[in-house]
Amino acid sequence: MMRFPKPNNIVAEKYVAGMSLFKSKLAKIKLSANESALGPSPKAKKQYLEVSKNFARYPDSDGTFLRKTLANKFKIDKNRIILGSGSDQIFELICKSFLKKGDEVIVPKFSFIIYRIYSRMNGAKVIYAKENNFTISIKDILKKVTRKTKIVFIANPNNPTGTYISKKELLFLRKKLRSNILLVVDDAYFEYVKQKDYFSGLKTFTNFKNVVMTRTFSKIYGLAGLRVGWGYGSKEIISALNKIKPPFNVSRPALFAASAAVKDSSWLNKEIKHVNKWSKKMYSEFKKMRIETNKSFTNFLLVKFDKVKINSTKVFRLLAKSGILVRKMDVYGIKNSLRITIGTTSENITLIKKMRKILNVR
Repeated sequence: MMRFPKPNNIVAEKYVAGMSLFKSKLAKIKLSANESALGPSPKAKKQYLEVSKNFARYPDSDGTFLRKTLANKFKIDKNRIILGSGSDQIFELICKSFLKKGDEVIVPKFSFIIYRIYSRMNGAKVIYAKENNFTISIKDILKKVTRKTKIVFIANPNNPTGTYISKKELLFLRKKLRSNILLVVDDAYFEYVKQKDYFSGLKTFTNFKNVVMTRTFSKIYGLAGLRVGWGYGSKEIISALNKIKPPFNVSRPALFAASAAVKDSSWLNKEIKHVNKWSKKMYSEFKKMRIETNKSFTNFLLVKFDKVKINSTKVFRLLAKSGILVRKMDVYGIKNSLRITIGTTSENITLIKKMRKILNVR
């Protein structure tokens, strides 16, 4: 009998990306993946085209130029920055580096699915902390800690709920966690938050030895297709991650486009203004339709259909049929809900009109 190589039996969900197609038709309006409304800075596009003239060379494996650009922009130490193919890869490196079979990882119940996927892939058990009204509960995270806890993952503001916790709560969490538990704070949407009591993970924990902060170029910078993100932590943690970081993990075009994007503050502010204006507008439009939603501090809204006659599956289907794709929330365990990304002005207007029609609201 012939025998074949056997892979390990890794028990983990598979990440299911937001669709670009529905029944093999390309969506005209894609509001399912929290991508940037206005797209990348023209300066980033220009850099990309410039670099595209020479794809024969490997990228700088350490991404020195981009790390210097980030260090200057955020007044941080370039030697404590690690670059990843999207921030997803930073989470993967963290899990590979810190977890072994039998360890526990705590995540909020409704949190970015990738944290639990990489945790499980590395043999850890994932523990879910309850949320209060779709907001991370520090109290419940602390309640779930055992001697097996190795990592706590949180995104602030959180995906897919759009809510945030204050600087005070963040610091309280770190203070109350055992010092040998790694806290990972995902800053993917921090730029959109303008509340006084909010501080990003990077700003809050610049000099902590047991916290890693991550950031991405896939959201506000509009470079999701180039896959680039970064992490910041103590020298000890970053050097542990660097040991297992694949060489050349960020491509040349991504490194150059990201560096140009970071420097273009006026484009960034344009995107923030646009998103925050539409966030308020869509919130009040959905309220008129009797669709429940949180006030969002990100570039998307989580909407619930419990108070109307039509359910989220039907709304999803009707929107998709008319060429508008939003994100189902079943995989996150949030019932009868959809997550809707804020798009361009005309996309948002089209979405609102279509929703009114579906819900029969004048």
